[in-house]
Amino acid sequence: CPSLRNSQLMLQKKVCMVGAFATGKTSLVERFVKSIYSDIYQTTVGVKIDKKTVSLGKQEVNLILWDIHGEDEFQKVRMSYLRGSSGYLLVADGTRRYTFDKAILLQHRVEETLGKVPFILLLNKSDLTDEWDIDEGAIAELLASGWTVIKTSAKTGLGVEEAFFILAEKMIEGINAGVTKSDS
Repeated sequence: CPSLRNSQLMLQKKVCMVGAFATGKTSLVERFVKSIYSDIYQTTVGVKIDKKTVSLGKQEVNLILWDIHGEDEFQKVRMSYLRGSSGYLLVADGTRRYTFDKAILLQHRVEETLGKVPFILLLNKSDLTDEWDIDEGAIAELLASGWTVIKTSAKTGLGVEEAFFILAEKMIEGINAGVTKSDS
């Protein structure tokens, strides 16, 4: 029935922000949800939840954004926070190589927990090109293995909307292909 096709229900998707300590996860969410950026660093304790509705063609998607505390040598990301996620954004700080390596390790742990769900690696702080610490060869390897990698800057906004929209599209494609189940 054609009229049913036009009155699609809004989909709701849980998206987790995962990465090492101080990579800019909270700043990316603030930039995307509220179009703001602050130089004042705030540590995330546990998880902070925000939401934003995006339109993909005629499909409305309500993104529930779980900004999970960063992982460091003292505190591991609690995989229980990831349950029910339809996708996730891995965040690395382009000026600190070990956060890139940590993101790769976290991706393996997240996949063990969630299975194969859409994700994107965000190389944040791209506005600090003079301090960049991740070589193009390492990025090319990930791209060659099928990863989606986007350089972002929460400060300038570069790549931020694009990253969230591409992840939303990947999650919707999964539903349309029957690969993932809808959360709504």
